[in-house]
Amino acid sequence: MKLHLLLLGLGTSEILLIALIILLLFGARRIPELMKGMGKGVKSFKEGMKEVEKEINTPDEPAKETSRKSESN
Repeated sequence: MKLHLLLLGLGTSEILLIALIILLLFGARRIPELMKGMGKGVKSFKEGMKEVEKEINTPDEPAKETSRKSESN
């Protein structure tokens, strides 16, 4: 089921045709460079997501200290 959603209902012949068009447009030497750049982009995106998740899950220490000071006054 997941594979079907990933391929968006494309058959083998359509995937091969798309791969052939990409090969013709970019050439065999350029494709590894494109995939390397795409991999770096995905890695950077995942690191950013982990960083945001970490910020969300960690308690906000300065805000707690400020609220305690205002309660004592």
